[in-house]
Amino acid sequence: MELSDVTVIGNSIGGWIAAEMALLNNGRVSGIILIDAVGVVVPGHPIADVSKLTPEQLAALSFHRPEWRSAPPASAPRPAPNLAALAPYAGREMADPTLLSRLGELDLPTHVIWGESDRIVDPDYGRAIASAIHGSKFTLLPAAGHLPQLEAPEQLLGAIWDLGAGLTPTSILRGRPLAAGRRR
Repeated sequence: MELSDVTVIGNSIGGWIAAEMALLNNGRVSGIILIDAVGVVVPGHPIADVSKLTPEQLAALSFHRPEWRSAPPASAPRPAPNLAALAPYAGREMADPTLLSRLGELDLPTHVIWGESDRIVDPDYGRAIASAIHGSKFTLLPAAGHLPQLEAPEQLLGAIWDLGAGLTPTSILRGRPLAAGRRR
């Protein structure tokens, strides 16, 4: 069974992957939702270099309220982002200098959702992504950072359902198209 009419949702580097999947133009992806996505180069809006950050510093950049992130017990090992695994794919900059211009090739329903307190990549970075994709929608989530699925899940789900054009929890579960007639 071949999957088609799939809305791909990705956060951070997962947003970059979602965009690249859509750019494959294989007819399977019918829409994308990019949540605080990295992957493009936007002059004046760099992606934070997370490779040298402590977990506390990373939380300060990632959350609207860094104290919200519960601290593990002192005896527990402190996991860091698996940068060694990401490096071969994303490079040190976590960006592809060609991606922003390639996003203009997309002709799919696209929703770019951003936490207003994201300090990994600021909201203007997200607006640049949305501007590069014809007809995309941009939504800023108040009191949310880089990981709204953890910090503000109700707001995020509301923004996802609000994409419109027939996107509902039921249509996602049934694999219905995001928007009729917007195929490549």
